[in-house]
Amino acid sequence: MSFARIQDIAASGLAAQRLRVQLVAANIANAETTRTAEGGPFRKKDAVFQVQDLGQDRAGRDFLGVQVAEVRTSTDPFISKYEPSHPDANADGLVFYPNVNPVEEMVNLTEATRAYEANIAVLRGVRSMALSAQDLLRVQ
Repeated sequence: MSFARIQDIAASGLAAQRLRVQLVAANIANAETTRTAEGGPFRKKDAVFQVQDLGQDRAGRDFLGVQVAEVRTSTDPFISKYEPSHPDANADGLVFYPNVNPVEEMVNLTEATRAYEANIAVLRGVRSMALSAQDLLRVQ
């Protein structure tokens, strides 16, 4: 497997995890948003990953990366709170809030960050291997 192919695989992981971090950040930032441009409370969004075919080598081995297949919007029910003085309260005094669990989102953020860092480590390792190979060629 060439160094370039390994870099392509790791880069696909970086791109996927970067989007996941962006979605988690938006979920956390909007955890209390009761009104959106579309109407109603904010709905949590999650990335759905799928295999990305990056081709094959001469021996017919697949190079498989990852890509975001879709950004799925949550259909979980909203959390209702009795707040009759809130500007978004309905006739019964209820305000509907997004069903965003900050603890769950922090776990998602940690997972995405660790996966991103792991892909960075792969890129660093490939770079180190390539530089070592270049050094060996220069010595001879």
